Amino acid sequence: MTAGLTIREAHAVDAPAIARVHVESWQTAYAGLLPEPVLVRMSLPNHTALWARVLGQRRNREIVLVAENNSHGIVAFGSCGRVREKRLAPAGEIYSLYVHPEFQDLGIGQRLLVRLFDALVARGMTAAVAWVLADNPARFFYESMGGRRVAERDEPLGSASVHEAAYGWSDITQFRAQTDARKA
Repeated sequence: MTAGLTIREAHAVDAPAIARVHVESWQTAYAGLLPEPVLVRMSLPNHTALWARVLGQRRNREIVLVAENNSHGIVAFGSCGRVREKRLAPAGEIYSLYVHPEFQDLGIGQRLLVRLFDALVARGMTAAVAWVLADNPARFFYESMGGRRVAERDEPLGSASVHEAAYGWSDITQFRAQTDARKA
């Protein structure tokens, strides 16, 4: 299924496909982890508008990449930029990384994370963090990719609060070199 997979920079026309991956990923992955009203309120029109704004306003602040294959179009996306939480600076941050549920466990997330790291390095950032729900099974993905739990926080979400953990990489250039060595 990853044959013909291309990872590229996202464009404004990609907003509907990114929204589909975003909504369907959240509704699948976060069922039981997030308040049900949060997941029920998610909609393709609202998220399409959100991603259209992000893609139209980023002006080199936020990098958004998509993974697409020849037969299914966009099946994953990720975004990154400067770390938003000052206590974790100086670093880059993986803002989002979602793979459509039908395409998980095929190595797409790993390939996308590597490309996001490449984008951060190209902007002069050599360390990175990614925030995830502390109870999200996706935390094991970040651990398998060498991320170490470096911080925790409680964040408001709707009328609830969610507990999050940050996974960090102190040297993403070293991570990248190890990834390349494993391929050789």
